[in-house]
Amino acid sequence: MNFVDDDFELKEIQRLEGHTDRVWTVAWKPHTGINGVPAVLASCSGDKTVRIWEQDSTGSFHCQAVLEETHTRTVRSCEWSPSGKHLATASFDATTAIWENVGVDFECVSTLEGHDNEVKSVSWNREGSLLATCGRDKSVWIWEVLPGNEFDCVSVLQGHTQDVKMVQWSPNMDMLLSCSYDNTIKVWIENLGDDWHCIQTLGESNSGHTSTVWSVSSDASGLKLVSCSDDLTIKVWKLNDDDDRIIDWNIEPAW
Repeated sequence: MNFVDDDFELKEIQRLEGHTDRVWTVAWKPHTGINGVPAVLASCSGDKTVRIWEQDSTGSFHCQAVLEETHTRTVRSCEWSPSGKHLATASFDATTAIWENVGVDFECVSTLEGHDNEVKSVSWNREGSLLATCGRDKSVWIWEVLPGNEFDCVSVLQGHTQDVKMVQWSPNMDMLLSCSYDNTIKVWIENLGDDWHCIQTLGESNSGHTSTVWSVSSDASGLKLVSCSDDLTIKVWKLNDDDDRIIDWNIEPAW
């Protein structure tokens, strides 16, 4: 497909309805929509439910399952594990639920508790061996995935001074990014002694945002990061990889 072709245009092909409150997050299931496997996506909402949508042979999406009666408040974030075996959902009820596809149904196989209040975001690392959550309690939690659908909290990261809006793992290393109402992005890595710590804070002092940072996203290489903020700006950051021993993010020069 030639994306510079004048005929290129995105068009709405279907409107999926069913949620009765605002829809917060949508997520494609890995390894679907290719090689003859029907596309599957998840959506989560203020109506306390998660909906699983599957594409049929005609190309239309239908609601395959409604995941309910587990979360008692808004479901703010959802993300599939890299294998597609599990779906993690984060809720304002202070819990994170782990769902597994069992036959034609989805079963909640684990409930992660620990945050003091609203959980805002959830993210799996590239191998699906770690899960990160963050919340209104200003903390970031890292969970290790164990056999038998067990999860063990291996670190609680304290560093942000306000509500943490989002967490995201780097696509090519176990480096975690978090962004917050305190106007900063924090970069976390693990020490050799299995202790996680913040190695850099991107804030006003290094050309960072001047208001709430709502979201961060890494490119496929993991060498560039984009962030968006309540200060009405989008910032692109580049990883300084001149020295493999140093992880240092700098604002990308204007194009």
